[in-house]
Amino acid sequence: MLTKRIIPCLDCDLSVPEGRVVKGIKFKQIRYAGEPAELAKKYYADGADELIFLDITASHERRETMMHVIERTANQVFIPLTIGGGIKTVEDIRKILKAGADKITINTAAIKNPGLIKKGAKKFGNQCIVVAIDAKRTENKWICYIYGGRTPTQIDALEWAREVEKLGAGEIMLTSMDRDGTKLGYDLELTRAISEAVNIPVIASGGVGNPQHIYDAFVKGKADAALAASIFHFDEYPISDVKKFLNEKGIEVRL
Repeated sequence: MLTKRIIPCLDCDLSVPEGRVVKGIKFKQIRYAGEPAELAKKYYADGADELIFLDITASHERRETMMHVIERTANQVFIPLTIGGGIKTVEDIRKILKAGADKITINTAAIKNPGLIKKGAKKFGNQCIVVAIDAKRTENKWICYIYGGRTPTQIDALEWAREVEKLGAGEIMLTSMDRDGTKLGYDLELTRAISEAVNIPVIASGGVGNPQHIYDAFVKGKADAALAASIFHFDEYPISDVKKFLNEKGIEVRL
């Protein structure tokens, strides 16, 4: 079994100069959680395998992402950093990687311009390109949303997952909008469906409330990594405790 990854997600609001990390429920009801670089240092010390920063209003506000936050964080933590929000071009990707990120994640831009996935993968390598899929159940399927969960598309999430793999994405960050922030657990049906549909790693996201939910994402959802926010931001379950729990249940993690 490959080592499973635990990834804190920092949703960043850049309405103040240093930025602030926020967390909502189903992409709404936002509350403040801390300052990005400081939380990143805390999670690095506590054993996070990677960090994901999402500039949650960049695409909606049609602006560039948070270069100063990337640079400050990259100078203080030494685990992979993935950055998303407001990325539209290969040049945007280059700037973010040059600022210290290891990977970028795109959702809105990928759907509006699928060629960006292919161009980015060719220029920087598949491992640098993570495609985010924000999915919401409608009747008997899940459809993709863009602009930070504000705008529905008619794109089937499973079909899109297969397509982004063909285009060169190295990983998928899959968020269940129905579960986001609810602490009811990941949407295991969605996670398993996507994980079985592709041959690239899938990061489960949306709904974790306790370590058992993360275990379920790995075992029942077949995810390669688990993303969490609330349980880490508000000190409900330290990363080290989560990893100890998983290790005791036979999941291989980096301790």
